[in-house]
Amino acid sequence: MKIEIVYDSSTGTTRQAAQAMGNIFTGKGHRCRVQSVSEANPGDMREADLICIGGWVQGLFIVMQHPSGGAMYFIDRLGDLSGKEAIVFCTYKIATGPTLSKMARALQEKGAKVLGQFKYRGPVPNSAFESFATSMTIGE
Repeated sequence: MKIEIVYDSSTGTTRQAAQAMGNIFTGKGHRCRVQSVSEANPGDMREADLICIGGWVQGLFIVMQHPSGGAMYFIDRLGDLSGKEAIVFCTYKIATGPTLSKMARALQEKGAKVLGQFKYRGPVPNSAFESFATSMTIGE
């Protein structure tokens, strides 16, 4: 399975989480590319079997949380995603608010089927992501 992971990182935490996710997918036998929103080409997403888009949570402590501008800008630049499978992820310090649902909804509006939403308090993917990666079958 070909997987594209695209992230927006402010302090490096989301970058580290994206790279760790890529390592987990690669360890399961998938081909995986990890890129920042500034490096990634939205057109390349058409070639992927699974698209993973993530960013950090912006907001004021525990109020007004929302997805990072870079992650949402990248999603806005994507074309039609009909038939594509996707996941969204975010890193946060205190709370996530509606961050994941906003990202998922933006991808769904482009036609993607969002299979998962993952949040990490720090750069290490959690056991829910590990289980998800394990359940992905090469050649699905």
